[in-house]
Amino acid sequence: MNSLVLLLIGAILFLIAYTTYGAYLAKSWGIDPSRKTPAHTMRDDIDYCPSNANVLLGHHFSSIAGAGPITGPIQAAIFGWLPVYLWIVVGSIFFGGVHDWGALFASVRHKGSSIGEIIRENLGQKAKTLFNIYAWLTIILIVAAFTDICAGTFAYDPATGDLTGARAGTASVLFIILAMAFGYLVYRKGANLAISSIFGVALLFFCIYLGYTFPFIKLSKMGWNIILIIYICAASTLPVWLLLQPRDYLCSYLLYAMLIGGFLGVIIVRPDMVINASNGFAVVSGNSTSYLFPILFVTVACGAISGFHSLVGSGTSSKQVDNEKDTKLIGYGGMLIEGLVAILALISVGAFQGASGTPAAIFSSGIATLMSSFGIPVEVGKVFIILAFSAFALTSLDTATRIGRYVFQEFFDKADGTSTKSIGSNMYVATLVTVGASCILLMYGYTKIWPIFGSANQLLAGLALLAVTVWLANSGKNYKMTLIPMIFMFAVTLSALYLLIRNFLKAGNIILCVIAVLLFILAIVLIYTAATIMKNRKSKDLSA
Repeated sequence: MNSLVLLLIGAILFLIAYTTYGAYLAKSWGIDPSRKTPAHTMRDDIDYCPSNANVLLGHHFSSIAGAGPITGPIQAAIFGWLPVYLWIVVGSIFFGGVHDWGALFASVRHKGSSIGEIIRENLGQKAKTLFNIYAWLTIILIVAAFTDICAGTFAYDPATGDLTGARAGTASVLFIILAMAFGYLVYRKGANLAISSIFGVALLFFCIYLGYTFPFIKLSKMGWNIILIIYICAASTLPVWLLLQPRDYLCSYLLYAMLIGGFLGVIIVRPDMVINASNGFAVVSGNSTSYLFPILFVTVACGAISGFHSLVGSGTSSKQVDNEKDTKLIGYGGMLIEGLVAILALISVGAFQGASGTPAAIFSSGIATLMSSFGIPVEVGKVFIILAFSAFALTSLDTATRIGRYVFQEFFDKADGTSTKSIGSNMYVATLVTVGASCILLMYGYTKIWPIFGSANQLLAGLALLAVTVWLANSGKNYKMTLIPMIFMFAVTLSALYLLIRNFLKAGNIILCVIAVLLFILAIVLIYTAATIMKNRKSKDLSA
């Protein structure tokens, strides 16, 4: 199969889905452009701040993209390109897109509250507590995994003299300084967004040039761990307009540039997929056997659906939505764009069978080879792709930390959802506890954390779909579009988590095994609680 055909089919189907299925969802859910959003009614310019739709798309897209849509499809390619491609397309349209948009819209209708608060209002305080425990455990896994990924990417090894990490780290630090200046000028000095964006993007690529030419930050992995821990603590508590939003907005142009470069390369080169279309249901890798169900659906992760997206949508993005009509572009559109990234990642491994190494190395090698067709030297292209990859891993990291802070603070809310003056509800304390718990897991490293993160993350998607489904049902709206994906994700992820528990026991990874067991039990109890409450409510309605 030619890769250009796969890319065009995916892009066309995504465009059709956005226009048609997106319109159907908007009508079914009752999107109301005249209704004021929490960004206006609760504005505080720290967390709640109305934003231009394109700026917010940049923040949201950068936060949800991360390393997932690249790492997942490349790892899942052991099953063959066809099942991975089908899940990316079908999953993005009917699962991930609906999940992301539904969580964002539901949060907007609940004063920008988290998924946990939506569960409280529709299922009660007990259900909220169970969900928030689950979500917080998942977040500390995310923070630990992405801290390890970023530190490893930025680390400089004087023994080899390889400057790739130092270049990426230097450019990323320069990005942060640029983003804060951009946020201050646009949101505090009223600078024109269009003009500021032009200069901001130009300076963004100048930062890449400086980082590539003068990689003056040369730290070990441990050094970067310390720097990143300090950074995410600050990013969790600083006003969203000063760092998180402008940084993600500017960095989104890196991914747009990468997408355009990849598209042009595929159009010019038109490489055929050289890996097998399918390798069967069971695939032997090393000493273990992976099964298409459920492993494929967990491994592709963010390339089709991701529970972390619901935390971003209800954690930061919903507090910045200027108009309800913008939720379609940000929630549904953002996921479909991520689907395109996942297809490019699949092509990077499927059309270049000789590629080896980490997913980041495979992706950068494949896309750089494609970009060389229009004059970009392969080595320069590799550095650019690595920089983009690391930049998005970092945006997911700082966003996850902030969301972890939100969730932890909600543990100390009153029964009616209002905040208390407890020390646990303090944003600095909540940040330190979240980051501290993640630091404990850092000792396991990314490779051991990722499998449980993948399963927990996808099960979180099922729980978020549960929250949206119950809310839609209680509101008298059509909820079939979230119910069917919810049931499927529960079947996939509970099966995968069970397999992980067995593997952790055999390997002696006690802490990860305990976390996996807790996640499994919490999910079962929450599903049972929701089913019981919904059944009781239906019985009351029938008897009334």
